[in-house]
Amino acid sequence: MLILPIKKKWFDMILSGEKKEEYREIKPYYKSRFHTVGLIDRYGLPTISAAWIMFRNGYSTTSPAIEAKCTLDIKTGRQEWGAEPGKEYYVLKIETVKREVKKNS
Repeated sequence: MLILPIKKKWFDMILSGEKKEEYREIKPYYKSRFHTVGLIDRYGLPTISAAWIMFRNGYSTTSPAIEAKCTLDIKTGRQEWGAEPGKEYYVLKIETVKREVKKNS
């Protein structure tokens, strides 16, 4: 499962159902990671597949985390959800959110 760190503000908004998309810059680093879980094909285009992504509020394995079933698109995002106006991103559309994953410390 792909694990992506996320700031608390966005983590809480996804958990509450308010935020329906997460944005990542279009860079080879993310292209490779999204390809590994089947969200991008070998040509760099989004697939119709969905994948479970773990969003972790921090970098520690004990940080709060949620699992979300996501699809991927390439488009501009919403400024109120953290996107810069007019900039294209890899957009993870959050289809389903599992309950918060509890971590042992």
